[in-house]
Formats: sequence, structure tokens, C-alpha cells
Amino acid sequence: MFSPQGPSLRDLCVEALSSVERGYDHLAGKFDHTPFRTPDGILDATVQELSKAGPFRSGLDVCCGTGAGLTVLRRLCRERVTGVDFSAGMLAEARAAVPEAELVRADVRALPFTGGFDLAVTFGALGHFLPSERPALFAGVHRALRPGGLFAVATGDLPAQNTGVYWATLGLDLAMVVRNSLVRPPFVMYYRTTPLPAVRRDLRTAGFTVDTVDLTAQDDTLRFSLLLARKPAG
Repeated sequence: MFSPQGPSLRDLCVEALSSVERGYDHLAGKFDHTPFRTPDGILDATVQELSKAGPFRSGLDVCCGTGAGLTVLRRLCRERVTGVDFSAGMLAEARAAVPEAELVRADVRALPFTGGFDLAVTFGALGHFLPSERPALFAGVHRALRPGGLFAVATGDLPAQNTGVYWATLGLDLAMVVRNSLVRPPFVMYYRTTPLPAVRRDLRTAGFTVDTVDLTAQDDTLRFSLLLARKPAG
């Protein structure tokens, strides 16, 4: 599942028994060697799709982690790129990956920005938020964008029930429910709480208009979608 440079079983156990912040601080240096990093193919497809909507001056990576999304923004934005995350360890990795980026440590459920960005992106992060927390997250992104700004949400679709991935994600989510009922603080990472219809609904409630683009490569067994959420221009 992991490369030799990736986390050990002990690392994963430490993460599983930590808070989200401390777990990612611990895993940060090895995160890019796990399957949890967004694949380069999805990043490249996102750049190709978003380039049709540009040009952009400034971009914000929401839950930037080790900087994968910042590399997308760097290819699309002419002026500044900014990443925000609440894990100091992940921000340190992002700083090494994209030295020119402005990095901000903050809880993205209360983003500290108002109207300064043309483009915002997020990759693989929505599972860290309970459905009840998404409205605050999306409202903060809406506030951070200029009128007419674009929020691109790259996410994997729920797998079909006749696949092994379906049962694996179901098992992981059930294990997380049990873990969080027994251990404090909770570690929020669910795979099945972000169905596309629910995410689209929450984006529209936050004031966006939403289009959906299929990013799935022909040889992929998992489907990936890019939600293009536009803040009204006026």
C-alpha cells in the first residue's frame, strides 16, 4: 500500500490515536509517499480544465497539506498563491515544495480572508469535515473570493457497490465511528460523507453556482469529479 519511504504501521497507529492536527503533524514528512496524496494525473487534469477559465491573478489552496494544490495554483496564477492549513508539520512540507507561496496556519472553518482571491482549490480534504461543518467552510471560501471568483473542488465519487473499494471505504468509516466513540480527541476522516449531490447542495446554499466536470481517466477504476463553484459577479 505504501512505498518504502512511507509511514510504518506504528506511524499509522500513532496517527489514528491522535487528533487530526497532531496526526498530520506526525505524518507530514511521509504523507507524499502514501495513496492519500492526490494523484498527479488528477492535478494535471485540474490544471487543464481550470486553464479554460483563467487567467487568474491570485489563488488560495484550502487545506493545502504538503502543497500538491499549490503546485496547481503556481501553474495557473500570475501573481500570488496562498495555502492555508492547521497542521504546522504539513505547512513545513508545503514551504519546502513551493517556497514562493504565502502560507497561513488557520482553521479553514473560519478562514481569515475577505475578497482577495480569483481562484480557490481544495483536494481530498472534505472527508475531514463533518457534513454539519461544510456550510461554514464553503461560506468562508465564498467570502475569500472576489466577485466572479471560482472555487474548484476535486473529489472522488463514491465507488460502486460491486467493487472492493466500496467495502474498504465502508469498513474504514465504520472503524472511524468506533474509534471516535472510544477515543478523544476525535480523528475526523470519513470517505462516505461527501456524496456529490450533498456537496453540490452545500455549495449552492453558500451562494455558488455549480458545474461538474468528470476528471476520470479511461483506465481508472475510481471516478473523480471537479466541482466548479462560481461566486456571482455582482
